[in-house]
Amino acid sequence: MPKFDIDEGLLRKLAQLLSETGLTEIEYESGGQRIRVNRGGGPTVIAAPVSAPAAIPATASPAAPAGPPVGAVVSPMVGTVYLASEPGAAPFVKVGDKVKKGQTLLIIEAMKVMNPIAAPQGGTVSDIMVSDGRPVEFGEVLMVVR
Repeated sequence: MPKFDIDEGLLRKLAQLLSETGLTEIEYESGGQRIRVNRGGGPTVIAAPVSAPAAIPATASPAAPAGPPVGAVVSPMVGTVYLASEPGAAPFVKVGDKVKKGQTLLIIEAMKVMNPIAAPQGGTVSDIMVSDGRPVEFGEVLMVVR
């Protein structure tokens, strides 16, 4: 495993960002190395090849949080999101699909348990804000059903 030098300044900035935003976990990737800081314990440092570098939006501002859009389906837990029932299967829903209240939209895996996330209301899927196999945070907007 390659040596991973911890940038103490970066670690402090990430910890401060956790406090300011109320998040429970934050992850940063750069140059094939990843650092994750969470409130549940000390930082977890993982040095692994990354398929695509994470992009940090230049317009993100923790000082001005915006409310979720109307019809937002938010994550009830921290975990990994899956848009289909198994690899290679068709996704549960696509943008433009009409859904009924209670219909499964996606799955969040948390602690090796697959948790189906159901539509809170009927409507049309207008936006899918997450990608398959990506970690999600509690309260993160997953998709919009209007």
